[in-house]
Amino acid sequence: AAAALVAVARASEGHSRSLLEEQGDAGPAAAAPGVAHDAPPEYQDFIPDTLSMTCTADAHTNPFNTQVRGVSIGGWLVLEPWITPSLFYQFLGADEEHTAMDMYSFCQVLGPEEGNKQLRRHWDTWVTEAIIDELAAAGINSLRLPVGDWMYEPYGPYVGCTDGALDKVDWLLDQAAKHKLSVLLDLHGVIGSQNGFDNSGQSSSLVWTSILSTKPIQAVTFVHWPIRSAGWIGTFDSTGFYSSINREHIAMTLRVITAIVDRYHTHPSVLGLEPVNEPWELTPLDILKNFYWEGYLIVKRRAPAWKYIMHDSFRFTPESWGGFMAGCPDIAMDTHIYQAWNNPANKEAFFTNACEQKARIIEMERVFGPVVVGEFSLATDNCAMWLNGFNDNLPGYPKLPCKFVQCPKPYMGSDQPGAPPDPTKPIQQPYGTGTSGPSFGLCPVDIDWVDGDEDVTDDVMTALAAKKFHAFETGHGYYFWNFRSELEPQWSFLKARKRGWIPESLQDVETISSACEKEDKGLYYCLARRGIFEITLKNGMLYATHGENATWIQGLHGDTLVQAADRIFNNYWQTNRDLGGTCDFGGAAELHPMHNVSQGGGNESTTQPKSPAASVSVVSESAPESPRTPLSVTTILFCILLAALVAAGARRFLQRNKGLGHSTPSLELSSAWPQPRMRASGYSPVATTSVELPQTARRSGAPNKLMPASYQTQV
Repeated sequence: AAAALVAVARASEGHSRSLLEEQGDAGPAAAAPGVAHDAPPEYQDFIPDTLSMTCTADAHTNPFNTQVRGVSIGGWLVLEPWITPSLFYQFLGADEEHTAMDMYSFCQVLGPEEGNKQLRRHWDTWVTEAIIDELAAAGINSLRLPVGDWMYEPYGPYVGCTDGALDKVDWLLDQAAKHKLSVLLDLHGVIGSQNGFDNSGQSSSLVWTSILSTKPIQAVTFVHWPIRSAGWIGTFDSTGFYSSINREHIAMTLRVITAIVDRYHTHPSVLGLEPVNEPWELTPLDILKNFYWEGYLIVKRRAPAWKYIMHDSFRFTPESWGGFMAGCPDIAMDTHIYQAWNNPANKEAFFTNACEQKARIIEMERVFGPVVVGEFSLATDNCAMWLNGFNDNLPGYPKLPCKFVQCPKPYMGSDQPGAPPDPTKPIQQPYGTGTSGPSFGLCPVDIDWVDGDEDVTDDVMTALAAKKFHAFETGHGYYFWNFRSELEPQWSFLKARKRGWIPESLQDVETISSACEKEDKGLYYCLARRGIFEITLKNGMLYATHGENATWIQGLHGDTLVQAADRIFNNYWQTNRDLGGTCDFGGAAELHPMHNVSQGGGNESTTQPKSPAASVSVVSESAPESPRTPLSVTTILFCILLAALVAAGARRFLQRNKGLGHSTPSLELSSAWPQPRMRASGYSPVATTSVELPQTARRSGAPNKLMPASYQTQV
């Protein structure tokens, strides 16, 4: 019946043909996009229409009925220094000509012979049959395998350096078949770099600035993050747009996709293809969609059963992808959901953020189709060494002091040059715009979570992992990043499992199925942070109220300001959390469990009270009252005058030196609220700077629906 339907539809609707097939080596962009052509007979299960980039007559031959629950095999065939730092210690202390910080420069600096020698040793030790056995025993059903385009069409320094890489792909596919695992082939790195990150194979737009670093010492320095760009799709200019599109790069990537399909289309373990990983958010969306469409037609001609999973280009919104490739079989959207770049917060904020992803995934599945969370981890900070680049860091990161541990011995053996790093030397050149690297044999890693003096990292990570697995199972599955890491258990599936953070088997539904029950019921308050500057609270309130009642908000101070902020923040979050709203407001608010907040007036209800946190205090043992001593009138008047003088002086000092005015009352932390720490004594982050938030036009005097009624009367 399905075949008959396809035949009838073809007869009535006409056929379309791939732009790539029509243009040959010129690539898809040589023709005007959106031109329909006749479909070749290879498409037996659907009819593609290039004009609209949609499909009809889907026979549903390969329904996506089973979730993927897997891990990525990152850092293996596409190097990333932060995953395998032992490969890159050899470049510490080097100059411009002898520094490698990605796959491209690794081969460029070492040359084809030495580079290939080190890569083969790395390939043989980073992924082994014993590791595949362990992953299979953990209940995963799929592997996501990052590969580079240079493996299929070598160019530049890759020639000779990466010889043998395809043999390792063949080996992994056979191992996966042996363990009944599927493999998603992920084109992780492409010519010119699709995002400027080292994970693309080449950190693009890096500029050496050593000539400017003459004092106090001559140092090797470079700049990357402030001028990062991505050259795969075209020429990016300083205005933030692409001045031209690189048709040759696109055509080459489509040829590589063809080579991948031709090589593996009969292998039983291949799940499908991801045509490019993480094209950055400034990639022209129309060009990217056209590339995705052309790659899809290539895949479906030779491998009709393969899934085709496209990355969202960091634009996971219905507006970006709703309706794209509608009716086309075997497609899915890949989104990467990390918390490592989030602002510091308590554990409840990370828990709620993880569970809130369900709503976003459900909405995208409704307007686009299947969603796979292609990357996520358990990291809640940015401390992993070189996470933002070799000897570099993203401006403003890390946001917390990091923990340091002994740099481990090299995983590939003692023959590896430069590993482990010299324990007698501090951080060495080259120096980027940020700082991250080994110092005196110590490497920075993710910080711990503590409750008072007790380390509760295991508890927090275990709960967070369960909530993420639960949330991401709302869609069509997930891939944990990464299967392994030299340093970081938060980024290593195997290390996290050994620590008990991840269930023994991902099929353990009892542990995961109810993980977000509390968050789904909203059993939290979104309350103002205590002890921060008033301007931070006020900016957050203006954001939550869309800039309305600005005059009223600016006139609030002290406890009155905090109480108003509590109500506005909580009302906004309770209303918008299912839509993806967060309890942050530029660092002005944070989540607190209801049972940790005293509501006053004897209200012990676990549901939202009538006036959330009207008189907020943290539950604690009350101290006995001290005996009251009568005071004379003179003493009382003197105390009042002294207090007024001190307050006025303090206010003038703050306004003159900080420009931030008042600070808010402090809030004592309950022992039930773990905080990140640097050392055993504990570390509690508190926002201390103002954050400008986007605001709409301010309209004083107009009632605000998000503001408690008791405060509207005072406007």
